Amino acid sequence: MFSFFRKKPPTPPTPPAPASAHAVTPAALSAGGSAVEPAAQTGALPQVLPAPFVAPAPVAAPAAAAPEPRKGWLDKLKAGLRKTGASIATVFTGTQIDDALYEDLETALLMADTGVKATEHLLADLKKRVKEQKTTDPAAVKALLADAITDLLKPLQKPLVIGEFKPTVIMVAGVNGAGKTTSIGKLTRHLANDGATVLLAAADTFRAAAREQLAVWADRNTVDIITQEGGDPAAVSFDAVTAGRARGRDVVLVDTAGRLPTQLHLMEELRKIKRVVQKADATAPHEVLLVIDGNTGQNALMQVKAFDEALQLTGLVITKLDGTAKGGVLCAIAREKPVPVYFIGVGEKLEDLETFDAREFAQALLA
Repeated sequence: MFSFFRKKPPTPPTPPAPASAHAVTPAALSAGGSAVEPAAQTGALPQVLPAPFVAPAPVAAPAAAAPEPRKGWLDKLKAGLRKTGASIATVFTGTQIDDALYEDLETALLMADTGVKATEHLLADLKKRVKEQKTTDPAAVKALLADAITDLLKPLQKPLVIGEFKPTVIMVAGVNGAGKTTSIGKLTRHLANDGATVLLAAADTFRAAAREQLAVWADRNTVDIITQEGGDPAAVSFDAVTAGRARGRDVVLVDTAGRLPTQLHLMEELRKIKRVVQKADATAPHEVLLVIDGNTGQNALMQVKAFDEALQLTGLVITKLDGTAKGGVLCAIAREKPVPVYFIGVGEKLEDLETFDAREFAQALLA
């Protein structure tokens, strides 16, 4: 199985191992040909835009260079969260640990959209740590706050595992403008870099040019895409799952239309997609991801609650954390609706999406 808990550096080539249910070999990657099972009876035939998968050649890297990719990512994360961190860090520039410091910290955390419940939890935890360690230096209190935030966010740190099912069907939802389709393109790159074959489903037939946008990402990542001209989103999803099984793909990523939680009739369409996918594969969807914009603050928490009620979310992708002053919303999610955060993004480039690490995030938040 592929586990995306932490991005691994390239390793020297090794002799091929026998194929198994939990590993992908070069032979398995190319298996399945191009046959597609019959499409759903919708009156519209699926359009398949082929782009053959080309496995990248392994590149050996010196052992000393292994931590560099993650270090570079941490620098990006710190830069992205600078606005949030600056308002919190100023609290610790004084010389005394008193009620005024805790009051200022409470205000800073609330302004960062940490939420009332998470803020109360962090303050209580911090005061306990300060008392236990007999801390007298405000700078040391800042380090203890990083520890408290890390412990709060730890339950959100969970790997996205690929390989238990073939294909692993991942349904991706989110409101318009959250960066859903772009995140799918970045996620496709992550999966391909780790040796998984991906098939995209353009089930966002609601938004103008959504199919074309996803097709661009498919071309950039050299993966296939299943689409229909004016087709029903559920039918496109069905066709993609059946095609993924026929071609032996490891992952099928289903891009759904953007929805506001208040649009009940449109949320029902998402439920329909999920039901139809289950007709193509009774075990699917294996992951239901919600993409949320980090700039939306407490509204992001409302979205998590609403989409989880409708679809039973398995994971989150947090985007646009760069430049926002509301990065504390992850603390609110951890305290009130702890759905795992698989990936976070701080830019528009393909490499600007990375696996979530609680310690890294806490350190970047207070940098």
